[in-house]
Parts: sequence; structure tokens; C-alpha cells
Amino acid sequence: MKLNHIYNGDCLDIMKDFPKSSIDLVFADPPYNLSGNGLKWKGNTTGGDWEMVNEDWDKMTDKEYFNFTKSWVKEVKRLLKPNGSLYISCSYHNIGEVVMALKKNGMKINNIITWYKTNAMPNMTKRTFTHSTEFVVWAVKGKKWKFNYEQVKKINPEKRKDGSNKQMRDMWSMPLVQGKERLKEKGSNKSLHPTQKPEEMLKRIIIASSDRGDVILDPFLGSGTTACVAKILQRNWIGIEKEMRYAKMAKIRIDNVISNENKRVKNS
Repeated sequence: MKLNHIYNGDCLDIMKDFPKSSIDLVFADPPYNLSGNGLKWKGNTTGGDWEMVNEDWDKMTDKEYFNFTKSWVKEVKRLLKPNGSLYISCSYHNIGEVVMALKKNGMKINNIITWYKTNAMPNMTKRTFTHSTEFVVWAVKGKKWKFNYEQVKKINPEKRKDGSNKQMRDMWSMPLVQGKERLKEKGSNKSLHPTQKPEEMLKRIIIASSDRGDVILDPFLGSGTTACVAKILQRNWIGIEKEMRYAKMAKIRIDNVISNENKRVKNS
């Protein structure tokens, strides 16, 4: 198991070679199994031209998807240390499978965090309420899980009237990735990755459930946000990405973060 490294391949195959109880924290943004409806939005000013995910890895039958979810959750549980945590990003489409997979594997759910997207995509069908939330399910392996309560209070953007720190709730208001943080194709307004998660989300999760020097695993690395934030917060990381084009993109992004961090340390 190599630290601070991107593995290119299927997470189920790769994780089997990792030693048990070797990981402190896992953040997973798995396929939501939503591909295929062809929705597109040109000229989006929030995060660039947008189109619904339409990838082969995101197309499974209901049975295949549930079995896949159970399998990777089982492997993650084996890898987690007794005080380790697993955070899973999901939407209303797949939260049922996520929760059932966690229960089937004997993991305890501590919170279901609601991410309120302050700049959510508009309702293009005009046949439902506008979808403006996703979820992050926090589950633990044992009874003595790590939770840095005071640090979480400190980074909570909500403060008491007197300016003192306040407990962080399980409702997180933050925008979809936009501006300079959004990865886009060179010379184009098209996003490089369809499901890039906010760095602020990963910052809260990593500070809450890990310490400096801990090992963080992302079995669906995608655009590399987990690794980038882990590096900035002085954690070790491991990323697994099945699609080579995303693995290459994530490496470039991570290398830029490392370069910027080295410059910062040199100038401090």
C-alpha cells in the first residue's frame, strides 16, 4: 500500500491488496447510478457548461448497483481502523442503497449530513420542486470513533451572537463548485469532471475525523479533491480512480497543490 499515490483501476480489486485496519478515514463519492437521460445546460454561469453524467461506470441495474455498494462498503470496513470513519456522498436516488449497505455490513450511522446547494441547478423539467440538496452519510466501524469536536466548532462558519464558536449542525450550506475551483477544459467552459465536490466539504470531514499524519482513502478519487485537501491539512492520502483520464487530471491538480505548498513553506 503506497501512500500519497493514485492507483488506476477498479477499487474492489485494488483495495483487496491493502492490509486490514490500515486506514483512518474514507471519503467515497461513488457512482449515483443516474446516467442516461441526456440533460444538458449550455451557458451555465455557475460551474460552466453542464450535462448529466452519462458514463458506462454509472449504468447498472438496481440489483447490480446494490451488490456493488455492499461489496465496496464491506472492503472499506475491513480497511478501517477500529476508530475509523466512512463518509459517503449520495443523493435521494441512491441513499437507500447506501444506508442498507452500511447496515448489512454492521456499520453504525452517526449522521446524515444534508448539503444545501446554495446555487443549485434550476428545475429544467418544471415538473418537480427544484432539487437543491445532496447528502453525506457518516458511518463508523467501532464505538470509539474519532471526532475532533473543538476543531469542528472552530471552523464552523456559524457563530453565536457574541462571536464565540458554535456546534456544527448536520445541515451544510455551500455552493456547487464554481469559479477558479471548478476544473474546466482548456479554452472551454466545459467542466472536466461532472461531480466535483467542494473543497470546503472535504475540509470539514477531514478535520472532523482525522489528525495530522493520518491516512485517508478515496476509492472514487475523481477530480482529486480529497487528496488535495488532505495534502493541505497535512494528512497522508491514497486515491483510487478507475478512469485513466480522471486519474491523470487528479495527478496534475495534486502536483499543483504540492508545488504551491512547497512555495508557501519556503516563503514562510
